[in-house]
Amino acid sequence: MDPYEVLGVERNATDEDIRRAFRKLAKELHPDLNPEDATAAERFKRVSAAYEIIGDPPKRQLYDSGQINAQGEPRRGFHHAQYGAGQRGGPGTNFGGGFGFGDIFDEMFAGRRNPGANRPGFQKRGPDVRYTLEVEFLEAVTGVKKRVTMPEGGILDLNVPEGVSDGQILRLKGKGGAGFGGGEPGDALVEIKVRPHPRFRRVDDDLYVEVPITVDEAVLGGRIEVTTISGRVQLTIPKGTSSGQVFRLKGKGVRNRQTLVTGDQLVSVRIVMPDKIDDELGYFFTVWRQKHAYDPGPR
Repeated sequence: MDPYEVLGVERNATDEDIRRAFRKLAKELHPDLNPEDATAAERFKRVSAAYEIIGDPPKRQLYDSGQINAQGEPRRGFHHAQYGAGQRGGPGTNFGGGFGFGDIFDEMFAGRRNPGANRPGFQKRGPDVRYTLEVEFLEAVTGVKKRVTMPEGGILDLNVPEGVSDGQILRLKGKGGAGFGGGEPGDALVEIKVRPHPRFRRVDDDLYVEVPITVDEAVLGGRIEVTTISGRVQLTIPKGTSSGQVFRLKGKGVRNRQTLVTGDQLVSVRIVMPDKIDDELGYFFTVWRQKHAYDPGPR
């Protein structure tokens, strides 16, 4: 790829323009500042290779005249006699009195290599670190305090707020990687993974639960006890309740920290027949069906 394009400069750019462009990109992409970013490392290699060609005036002249390619190799029909034997060098070599890699990196990391230097040191905010924390369903709903052991052995005390949802990211200011050259530390980003509950299911701020009722409760109605996240409450079942019918318990869902509104709990009922149909029940429904047969709907 054309070195000018890699560095983002015009072909008529001055040596100082090229130096500034490389210095800016090197700050952003240097592996020391992006230890886990493979893409940044690859771009840094391309930027360094480009600067090795056009950041050195003699090499730039050879490239502009078509005598060497973007890799610094002689093109067919040309040779390096005018460049001087033994002068091909890697990063850190300064040909022809230009401003070399070593000079730029000395300037960039002056604050880290020589904290007492007169010129200002390069400062950069530390990297963010990411963790995953699993919590129980009810812990996510009501909130909980957790103590997390980090990979490097440190301890992190974390307040999981009420109503946190699965996949939500909690940011802990200043609990990430150390800054460079006196820069502020990064943050710890904790992704919450909520374990499923055997009975409750959450949709936004509402909770869903299915409860069994007896056939006589479905026919005659009555009051049943239903479990909520804040304890057991009474729910009135009207006469003639069918399986799948849903009842709403207002304000028994998840409290939303942003809106300060609490969701509802929706209770779906399921009619459960007795384990054994005795003769009395069987006779009753035999007689009842003869007189009161009805159509429950499409099947």
